[in-house]
Amino acid sequence: MEAYLDNSATTPLCREAVERMNYALTTCWGNPSSLHSHGIAASELLEESRSIIANKLSCESDEIYFTSGGTESNNIAVLGAANAMKRRGSRIITTSVEHSSVEESVQYLESQGFDVIRLRVNENGMIDERQLYAATNPSVVLISIMYVNNEVGTIQPVEFANRAAVHAGASNALIHCDAVQAFGKVQLKPYNMGVDLMSISSHKIHGPKGAGALFVKKGTRIAPHSFGGLQEGKIRPGTEPLPAIAGFGAAAAALPDYTHSLHHAMQLRDYMLSGISAMDGIAVNSPSNALPYVTNISVLGIPSEVMLNYLSNMGIYVSNGSACSKGHKSRVLKAMNLNEARINSALRISISRYTTKEEIDYLLYGIDSAQKTMRKLK
Repeated sequence: MEAYLDNSATTPLCREAVERMNYALTTCWGNPSSLHSHGIAASELLEESRSIIANKLSCESDEIYFTSGGTESNNIAVLGAANAMKRRGSRIITTSVEHSSVEESVQYLESQGFDVIRLRVNENGMIDERQLYAATNPSVVLISIMYVNNEVGTIQPVEFANRAAVHAGASNALIHCDAVQAFGKVQLKPYNMGVDLMSISSHKIHGPKGAGALFVKKGTRIAPHSFGGLQEGKIRPGTEPLPAIAGFGAAAAALPDYTHSLHHAMQLRDYMLSGISAMDGIAVNSPSNALPYVTNISVLGIPSEVMLNYLSNMGIYVSNGSACSKGHKSRVLKAMNLNEARINSALRISISRYTTKEEIDYLLYGIDSAQKTMRKLK
């Protein structure tokens, strides 16, 4: 038996995505920019996919720009917004628990003279609304806050960003939300959230790797940092990877009702935590109100890599944090002020709509087996 529980890193392809990608690869293989029949067919497939993504975000199709994934979307949004707005001010507000694609982008902007404020989080990984309001002033040009944390599942109050900007007289500030771990799991309406820029990704919703999208609210200007073509409104020039985009659109179209999927995830998460609570020496790092698709625990006394290898040998696949931070200690858990013992033994368990109770049972068996084996070796 196998138990794949690393869905925050990537998800297996759904049947609908595979079929649509095969169509794009074998039938609709033209360049969407070409004016002949093959190009027109490809262009229609591209726009069909764009319309599907727009519908999922309750926005217009011309507000969706395709990228290679969440990392590129975050880079385009953060760098593009800051550079477009730099004449208006120099302050950027983000959090101490952002994905590395945001953190490293603001580090670069900091080296260019921007004033970067990183909001601290509490033991649940949550920012304080009062801290956000205190940091926001008329010089703020960008606020970037992740919606669902990719390591512990904390849901941030993104809607406070726009309120804080308006309250401080920084109504022109752009609000960016990294919604990569939220898209497909909760309903997202950037207009209702007061968000100008939103990043999403295909391979987190059972679509292919190599495709993502950036929502850019109509009227929002961002400065491009790639050049050489007219594609995607010059925000992300270059020939579009149509098979990946078509798979992305198909995966989005195949998303089930959010309420049903969320209920399924909550049932599995609660079942797992019930089993974990019966074991000794395990701490739960995710808050109780985290998105149930992501659960972070620490099997105290057993280093993460040792546990990962043990479980992997059994066919149980989890991770020790963000896939983009391989080999590095978690900034998120450190920001939550967890001790070294918990950070060094942390595991991220992430499920999808395809995860079964039997897989959770196998995980619980694997953790129990690992603990008993390690104790004998000591």
